[in-house]
Amino acid sequence: MSGSENTTASKQFKILLIGDSCIDEYVYGICSRLNPEAPVPVLDYTRTETKPGMAANVYANLKAFKADITFITNKEKIVKTRFVDDKYNHQILRVDRHETLSPLIESSFDKNFDAIVISDYDKGYISKEKLFEIVDNAQCPVFIDTKKKVLPNKANCYIKINEPEYKQIENPPANTIATLGDKGAMYNGKVYPTEKVTVFDVVGAGDTFLAALSYFYLQLGSVEAAIPYANKAASIVVQHIGTYVLTDDDVAKILQN
Repeated sequence: MSGSENTTASKQFKILLIGDSCIDEYVYGICSRLNPEAPVPVLDYTRTETKPGMAANVYANLKAFKADITFITNKEKIVKTRFVDDKYNHQILRVDRHETLSPLIESSFDKNFDAIVISDYDKGYISKEKLFEIVDNAQCPVFIDTKKKVLPNKANCYIKINEPEYKQIENPPANTIATLGDKGAMYNGKVYPTEKVTVFDVVGAGDTFLAALSYFYLQLGSVEAAIPYANKAASIVVQHIGTYVLTDDDVAKILQN
């Protein structure tokens, strides 16, 4: 980045983040034998780690960029428990516990924000109607990561979805960014390649991509300029096991040319 861009980086953007959150729980152990009762491995327990997931992971990564975040999320609990063989970093099983979420009521927000970020895992917190209402009422750029198949199509709205989801949409909005895994991301027919790295775990990579995309759009003024930085951020995350939040050192690396 140039010196002027580094000066811009010091601005603390005000971002409204809306989305459904969970607790990512990791139960680690060692698999060294099979269960005599059934053809499944026995996990000899060693430790448990918990981390904020889904929209809460987006929040943590936006905070890594020193953004000023107002966060609106569900009060009910979603827990995703992953059982992992610590020796080989192999996930054996995931168990989801999901309370019924009270739906989001608000659709317009009085405070002036530089951007609205919506992390919609389609767990019942944000309805399709509410999603469209938020976009219609927004007076700033809106960045959305959603599992929904009917998407808003407005000039100030940018949709981030993964490749399988992108292929299921008949008419993707013009401002759709499709993440392509180790191939990078695609926007308006152009592929933005990412650095080749050793992938250990893809959990949370999309959350980090969304956070970085939103932040660097505000900093640089265009999606085209922001995508390479979002790719860099996601490539750092996949090199770690489990849900991972960018550190100050990670952010410094992303900011490097």
